[in-house]
This record gives sequence, structure tokens and C-alpha cells, in this order.
Amino acid sequence: MYTHILIATDGSELAQKGIDHGLSLAKALSAKVTFVMVTEPFPVAAGATASGWVAGPNDISRYEEGQKEFAGGILEKARAAAEKMGVKADVDHLADRWPADAIIEVAEEKGANLIVMASHGRRGLGRLLLGSQTVEVLTHSKVPVLVVR
Repeated sequence: MYTHILIATDGSELAQKGIDHGLSLAKALSAKVTFVMVTEPFPVAAGATASGWVAGPNDISRYEEGQKEFAGGILEKARAAAEKMGVKADVDHLADRWPADAIIEVAEEKGANLIVMASHGRRGLGRLLLGSQTVEVLTHSKVPVLVVR
């Protein structure tokens, strides 16, 4: 059935539920796993304020290094959990990308036949204001998506 499961995480407590569920499924199906974490581009809108401050190259590089370090820690923790369960796992950090687009792209590139990700399950205005990467993946992915709450 599913032989390669892509598990998306953002490092949150909720995303950990997706990791746990995806790993349990992978173990039961003897599937391999790719963990993916996407970090967004430097928030340009936050770079300029009324006082006239504009982010410089050092600010952007510090942001990118911080994101890389954060993602590396999350992905290594996920890889260790997979190893402990006897599940073969790769990790992939995609920097400077929009999450939904990157998740769909990497799932197709790596030949994943299932995407597992978590969702808060927000409705109405909360979903509109906060956005939902999960909804974007569900809407645009050709690969089946399992949503964990």
C-alpha cells in the first residue's frame, strides 16, 4: 500500500502528533519515511518599520542560520525516533520556501505515496486569518494526504 511516507513537521507539539502517527503507520507497513521541515523566507514586511529600520545582510544571514539550526534539531530528533522504532528515515530541510508548495514538491520528487501532517482544525475566521498549510497541501497535492489532529 504505502511504501514511502513523507512526514511534514514545523517543530510544534501538534506536529509531533503527526510524526508519532506517521512513524506508527510506517512501522506497521514496513514503509520508509522522509521527514521534511520547511522554513519560510526572512519576513520582509517585518524588516521595515515606521522608524526606517531595514534588515541588513547580517540580519538575514543570522535569521537563516537560526532557522537551519532549529530545523536540524527537530529533524534529528525525528530521525532518532524513527531509528528507535526500526523505521528507515531520511530528513530534508527546505529553507526559504513556502511550506505547502515545498511539501508537495518534495513529496513528488522523492516518490512519496503518502503525506502525513498535522492540523489544528481551525474553522472560519481563525483559518482565514492564520492560513492553513495543511489545507493548501490537501487542495493541491496529487499525493494522498493523511491529516492528524
